[in-house]
Amino acid sequence: MIRLFNVYYPIRKLILLVGEAFIVLGSLLLGAFLAHPDDYYIVLNFEGGYPKILAATALILLCSHWFDLYDTALVNTKGELYFRLLLVLGLLAFALAAASYLRPNENLLRNGSSEFGLLILTIGLIGWRVGFGWLVQLPILVERIYVLGTGERAQRLVQGLRQNPELGVEVASWTGKLEGAVTRESVAEHLMEIVHQQKVHRVIVAMPDRRGTIPMRELLDLRMQGVKIEEATSWLEKMSGKIEIENLYPSWLIFADGFRRSSTFIVVRRLLSVVISLSGLIMSAPLWPLVMLIVKLDSPGPMFYTQRRVGKAGHIFHVIKFRTMRQDAEAASGPQWAGKNDPRITRVGRFLRSSRLDEIPQLWCVLKGDMAFVGPRPERPEFVESLTKEIPYYGVRHIVRPGLTGWAQIKYKYGSTVQDALEKLQYDLFYIKNASIGLDLLIMFQTVKTVLLRRGAQ
Repeated sequence: MIRLFNVYYPIRKLILLVGEAFIVLGSLLLGAFLAHPDDYYIVLNFEGGYPKILAATALILLCSHWFDLYDTALVNTKGELYFRLLLVLGLLAFALAAASYLRPNENLLRNGSSEFGLLILTIGLIGWRVGFGWLVQLPILVERIYVLGTGERAQRLVQGLRQNPELGVEVASWTGKLEGAVTRESVAEHLMEIVHQQKVHRVIVAMPDRRGTIPMRELLDLRMQGVKIEEATSWLEKMSGKIEIENLYPSWLIFADGFRRSSTFIVVRRLLSVVISLSGLIMSAPLWPLVMLIVKLDSPGPMFYTQRRVGKAGHIFHVIKFRTMRQDAEAASGPQWAGKNDPRITRVGRFLRSSRLDEIPQLWCVLKGDMAFVGPRPERPEFVESLTKEIPYYGVRHIVRPGLTGWAQIKYKYGSTVQDALEKLQYDLFYIKNASIGLDLLIMFQTVKTVLLRRGAQ
């Protein structure tokens, strides 16, 4: 795996993306050459050919991202993959046809240039996907791993590795397959047998209780022989994008890489939040009267809704939203999370929540400094008090400003239970540990996809 923007990505996924970018770019360039063999140099260099081809390439990659074509775990079958790929190509064809209609005299859009490019691109992308699927199955490109552990955590790691073929690893075996009593001697014998028989490249240690069971001498010998030895916590973090609280010790939080925020990062991050929130308030200004009107007409009560939330260092502030619930939503029940098909949500409120329009006034909280644009979602004091008692390390999320969007929001559904809060905390810990400007920009980019596809709202 390779680390970009402080997030780990499988090398295979990056190869797939880069290879696809070159194929799209090359197909469109070849289409322009075939359509304009005599003056292709002029068309490309002096008539805006290169910028148009780069724009079309960016559109293809963006649509492929929106259709989850780079998240192979979300595509169930090869048929579904090729169907989504053809949908992306159909969108490109529609965009080229619209551009040709609007600008009929453009050299790059007439004389069959776009048709040639689209035909070559279709063959190229399908061929690349078929070839890539064959390439990544070659034994020479697969890394064999032994998981040292027998508990639920080790089993979860094994399942995660096997369910993510884009990681390029094969679980040769794990200690859970060991028959009989689990002792230091039996574990060591099984480990060394599998390593030498199947030429294991890496051993991942996932033992909850290491005293008297972990074969330290054998692991040291393997390390000296060139076999990589790693701890399960880091691998689970890489695979899931979260830091699991189970079996997490304070010493790991103290000694682990990350959890650093330089003064430069703090200043740049604050400046970015101010610029985005101010731009968002200005651009959304025409929507405010319309949203305020439909909220008022839909149900009695104020147009805005304010609520106490916990911010950085436990500071209490008031978040502001367009009202999406009845005025007396908590009169009888008191504070509670919104549930699926919550009867307290109004008809207009349901639309505002699914489209995220109810969040627009929170840009003012970002501008004031109570929130950042990216960070853990702010929670209500009543919930924070109870969650802090039930979930270890919950208070860690308050060492940074809460955000309008965040890593947990794009990686996990809307939370309405203690278990959901625990899951989201694990994503928040990952964000706090790996916080960077690049990660913030990545989260903003992913947020656009989440909002457009109506994911996570409730």
